Amino acid sequence: MNFLPDALDDYVVAHSEDEPLLLQQLTRETYQKILQPIMLSGPYQGRILSMISKLVNPKSILEIGTFTGYATLCLAEGLQKDGEIHTIDVNEELVDFQRKYFDKSEYGSQIFQHLGSAIDIIPALNKTFDLIFIDADKPNYVNYFHLIIDKLNPGGIILSDNVLWHGKVIEPLQPDDTSTKAILDYNNLLKNDDRIETVILPIRDGLTISRKS
Repeated sequence: MNFLPDALDDYVVAHSEDEPLLLQQLTRETYQKILQPIMLSGPYQGRILSMISKLVNPKSILEIGTFTGYATLCLAEGLQKDGEIHTIDVNEELVDFQRKYFDKSEYGSQIFQHLGSAIDIIPALNKTFDLIFIDADKPNYVNYFHLIIDKLNPGGIILSDNVLWHGKVIEPLQPDDTSTKAILDYNNLLKNDDRIETVILPIRDGLTISRKS
């Protein structure tokens, strides 16, 4: 979803950093072979994720929701040389696809894949993180926040994707729309939790930046 007119959005993309060749290849193969390729972060948002990660320069990153690994590689661009990124996904069929592209990159040895439910995996990670990216099943966003907030280092950043949810956050809520209800609850949680400060960026489907005090 774009909030700018197409011509202006095209200008923004054309005058932002170019998408790396490896990510172009990953995108092409995702669209050829994987269901729901629209779940990819995409080149413009990918460059934003890369830029934020480079500004944070994290030692440790947690990603909830890997899909084919596009955002993983974007976030890895900002890692410290001895840093690592842990990425969680439930889809066993995507593990080899992800690893192929991870190992083609310069960050392969720094990327650790975790297969299964993030609800189960996060508590078992005996680590703290400087940067956390949430882009997974919307009904669990609130649960993910409660699981990760104590694992986020002071000054650390939470990035949350799809927080405007196709614009549905300002439409009348349908009784059976659990995903929109979950996003509304999550956005209110981020706004009102005094452990973090939050801004929503109206780019693509909405990206929230939350900083832990």
